[in-house]
Amino acid sequence: MTKDLLIAVCFFVAGHILAWYGSNLQFVSPWWKERSVLLTLIIAIPTGLMWLFGTRYIMDWRAELWTSRFVAFSLSYLTFPLMTWYYLGESPFTLKTIICTILAFTIVIVQILMK
Repeated sequence: MTKDLLIAVCFFVAGHILAWYGSNLQFVSPWWKERSVLLTLIIAIPTGLMWLFGTRYIMDWRAELWTSRFVAFSLSYLTFPLMTWYYLGESPFTLKTIICTILAFTIVIVQILMK
């Protein structure tokens, strides 16, 4: 794993964490449910910046925009199931979710190993 790829992965993971909070904190906290538009406004720019820089570093690593798209998408399966399980108690260990997670990581592996 190169430095550019590692930095991109960190940006994408941070972006997905922020996006999860921006979309789903309304279901975790009654306080934020009443302020969901404010939360979206607060989180939108940092989230966009995470994906902007993640894409930039992926393109520095391998100049294929499809690679950036697939890696960013697949990394959402690192954050979403864990955060949804932690905050809302929805298990990531259903057959459907496990298969989708395996497929997502397979996409990342293909993007990393194939040039």
